[in-house]
Order: sequence, then structure tokens, then C-alpha cells
Amino acid sequence: MMELYKGRPENTEGRLPRELRTYDFLDDLSITYCRTDHEPATNMAACEEIDAVLGVTMCKNLFLCNRQKTSFYLLLMPGDKKFKTKELSSQIGSARLSFAEPADMLKYLDIEPGAVSVMGLMNDREHAVQLLIDEDVLRSEDLGCHPCVCTSSLRIKTADVVDRFLPATGHSYTMVRLLGED
Repeated sequence: MMELYKGRPENTEGRLPRELRTYDFLDDLSITYCRTDHEPATNMAACEEIDAVLGVTMCKNLFLCNRQKTSFYLLLMPGDKKFKTKELSSQIGSARLSFAEPADMLKYLDIEPGAVSVMGLMNDREHAVQLLIDEDVLRSEDLGCHPCVCTSSLRIKTADVVDRFLPATGHSYTMVRLLGED
């Protein structure tokens, strides 16, 4: 049974350093957040259970790159919206977008597949990753994301991410409009 907690875990035994760095970063910025711990979500039912505990739909976080692997993008979009590569490519002027390799995720965001999150931008000190946020995410009061691991999820005020977290990482964002329709 998952529970909702305020802030970081009291017992940090067995938690990865990248997760603890996320809590440290948020705490240093005095950003409040709620957290739930869980098994890695491997199906939609598990995702819906996490959403219900958090009281917010988790963002779909996609780590993308162009064909030449010279531009990397982190896309935040509603978890229930379909992703259409062509729809995004035209808005950002980058043809042939594809999913980036796990090695690039680790290199730029210190994140592994299944845990991609806006929180990883705190690890992108070279600012190699461009953040793209769907307008529907920006309109939401809260957003759900991972603290750089797939065994915990956070609910954070969207305004805190945009107005406090991103400036602290030195990143800005580009708003995109994804319809997600067939």
C-alpha cells in the first residue's frame, strides 16, 4: 500500500545518491513536495495507482535527440496524451527526432530509462538539454515527476518548477502545443 509523504524520506538507507541529491536540491530551494515510494511502474494500472496516491497525473517525460545527436531535448507532456514526433519536430525546427540512447540519458541527466524527469536538469551543468513543456502541463497547478529514480514519485507545484527550480539549474523552457490526436 503506497502512502503519501511530505518531503524527503526520513530513512535514506538503500536510496541512490541521485535521488538524495534531488531532495537536497529541492530542499535548498525551499520547494515543498509530496512523495510516494513504489515499485517501478511497468503498466498503466501501476501508473494510475501512483497518480491516485499523488493526486496528480504523472508527466510523460521523453528524452529525445536529432538524428546527428547534436541536439537533445527533454519533453514534458501530460501522461495521457499521445506523442507524435512530426507534431513536435515542426514546432522546434528539428527534423528526424528520435528517442535518445540510455547512455546519453546517463551522461546528460544522470538518469536511467524509466526515471526520466525534469529533476535531471539539475545534473545538466553544460546545458546540453533543451526543455520543452507542453502547454497543458504549464496550465496544471501541480506536476508529477520522479526524483531521478523510478521507485519514487513527487508532486510539485508547477510554478515552483518553472519559477524556482529551472532558474536554479540555469535552464529555460520552450512551450509546445501537442494535440496528441490521430
